[in-house]
Amino acid sequence: MSSTIRKVLGYASLALMLVAIFMIFDWVPTEAEQGIAQRIFYFHVPCAWVAFAAFGLVALAGIFYLWLGERIWDDLGYAAAEIGMVFCTLVLLTGSLWAKPIWGVWWTWDSRLTTTFILWLMYGGYLLLRASADDSPQVARFAAVVGIVAALDVPIVIVSVRLWRTIHPAVLITKTGEHGLEDPRMVVALLFSLAAFTIFFLWLLMLRFAQLRARTRLYRMGQEIALAEMRAGDA
Repeated sequence: MSSTIRKVLGYASLALMLVAIFMIFDWVPTEAEQGIAQRIFYFHVPCAWVAFAAFGLVALAGIFYLWLGERIWDDLGYAAAEIGMVFCTLVLLTGSLWAKPIWGVWWTWDSRLTTTFILWLMYGGYLLLRASADDSPQVARFAAVVGIVAALDVPIVIVSVRLWRTIHPAVLITKTGEHGLEDPRMVVALLFSLAAFTIFFLWLLMLRFAQLRARTRLYRMGQEIALAEMRAGDA
């Protein structure tokens, strides 16, 4: 059943991605002020949405793991953190590609960029912890706490353009409360991109989660075999 769902999600994400790419590069009009560089927006925003959703899932899974102590929640949080880190990296890369032609620099310590970079660093630390330490419950509990605390930066990133002075564009809703996407086709293209990236995220999450669950089962089987051999030796 899960294999069928993964196949459906894979084909659906491929179809939506193809439609979204067609819309972005052929159907949607070029933005008047920023020109063709603004088309990066249709990749940048969905990557940010997926990263934030993934990190929110890490925090939620961490809460359930600390509460219930079941390894399935730890595996889910670990899988979501890995995928979220990939998309958070893409957010920073696409943001830099967008910034160069608009701001004239690849990077500036703008409030949103800085808080996003801090988010990237915190989850990078989370993954370093998981890669360098063992799979003991103590490490899993500590990682759950790190994942929960790091996720607190997500709402700060979202509201940063309104909390502090910033040069980051408020594209969806401007600071004056107006709609930032002037043409309805821009809205449609953005929605298709969001749907495509969301389905793609779910597909990747199911694949990685299945791998981690298989690893957990193998680890437990190894422990049971070692325990059985120890008991047989004592007998």
